[in-house]
Amino acid sequence: MLLNVSGSIKEGSTQLAAFDAALNATGVADRNLIRLSSVIPAGSKVKVLAGPIQDVPGQWGDRLYVVYAQQRTSTHNEEAWAGIGWVQDEKDGKGLFVEHDGMSKKQVEQDITNSLKDLMKTRGVDFGKIKMKIVGGTCKVKPICALVVAVYQASDWDNVGTYEKV
Repeated sequence: MLLNVSGSIKEGSTQLAAFDAALNATGVADRNLIRLSSVIPAGSKVKVLAGPIQDVPGQWGDRLYVVYAQQRTSTHNEEAWAGIGWVQDEKDGKGLFVEHDGMSKKQVEQDITNSLKDLMKTRGVDFGKIKMKIVGGTCKVKPICALVVAVYQASDWDNVGTYEKV
């Protein structure tokens, strides 16, 4: 499984509009995001992209399974940072993701590092080198949102149970 990772820092007239602009810039704006926890399945490869994710799985409105971190601010001169970190077994591809957000790059880097070390320790594994994708910036005039997303897969709504009025 290929897990694409993308990040963006965008502004908007509101914090929500900035979040939507960041979703659009990473390529996932037209899906319904289903947030996952931290486990990377065996056989996976993580690929970090410099721009938006091309060929996002699914169609408009489909469920998109992701891990993401986001930080928003509308306070002048305040910073917003978001990041995803991961470790993977080089042999079989299984691993762990963590997501963190904060008011400085240093804080996000340290939180990712500490969390991944603890997650590996809890599981009694050592997946090696910690990798991460972090984005951020400073609010100048309009609200901003920093977003990093890792995309797993999509599914449509055709096989979802229906509800009837009683």
